[in-house]
Amino acid sequence: MPELPEVESTRRALVPDLEGQQIVCVTVARDRMVRRHENPSDFKRRLEGRKIIRLRRHGKFMMTDVGVAPDGPEFIWVTHLGMSGRIQVASPDEIRAPHTNVTVGLGSGREFRFIDPRTFGFVAAWTPEELAATSLGDLGPDALTALPRVRQLVAVLAGRSAPIKALLLDQRIVAGVGNIYADESLHRSQISPHRRGGSLSPEEVGALRSGIRASLAAGLKWGGTSLDDLAYLLPDGRAGQFTSRLRAYGREGEGCRRCSGTVRRDVIRGRSSFWCPGCQI
Repeated sequence: MPELPEVESTRRALVPDLEGQQIVCVTVARDRMVRRHENPSDFKRRLEGRKIIRLRRHGKFMMTDVGVAPDGPEFIWVTHLGMSGRIQVASPDEIRAPHTNVTVGLGSGREFRFIDPRTFGFVAAWTPEELAATSLGDLGPDALTALPRVRQLVAVLAGRSAPIKALLLDQRIVAGVGNIYADESLHRSQISPHRRGGSLSPEEVGALRSGIRASLAAGLKWGGTSLDDLAYLLPDGRAGQFTSRLRAYGREGEGCRRCSGTVRRDVIRGRSSFWCPGCQI
């Protein structure tokens, strides 16, 4: 699933093509992509004819602020890439990739295309009030732009018996860290994914915070992580280059990049977790 670095890399690439553009037309090829609306036509109706003001992000969600129309309220166009989603901006005469489920025509003559084979992603157009009433209203602070200070994280983790790996995946605590970057953060901070969250000392929480920041920064530097299935690609079709630089995730049986240990894979709360018993205490 695309995580914060992948979504942020996508957002940055899209800004020149989307911001300031008029939304001319909207086509939804599969109603499942707009399942968050009671009426599937609401997404199209709420966006057509409006202007894109700003493209931002919170955690793994892209948030596009759409300007106020003379006859209606402001809307926030939310895009979630899900497990296999990616975005492409193309000319209308370019062949559409299979599973292009949402197309938004822009005033520039180009098209925003949402490609999602497994349809776990979605798009929605909500008022700020509607957005706050969804599960997105419970998202924690963004891991890139608003990562809590050590003291705050210590307070959040205090008394928690769940494994720290599971807590890192809880988007209500910190938004944007998923399976890949949780494993990378824990490896950088030399903390076992099995450790109870409440057992971490302030010093360890500080190391974990630094590990999160470093892992996300590295992912962004290299355009995110494209796995073997190439489900995630940048809008121009390039693969993210962070894959070969991963320290833990997906490296089961390989030598640790820090010590002489071997990376192993455990399942923690239903999620694969890659870590090194040799240096992650």
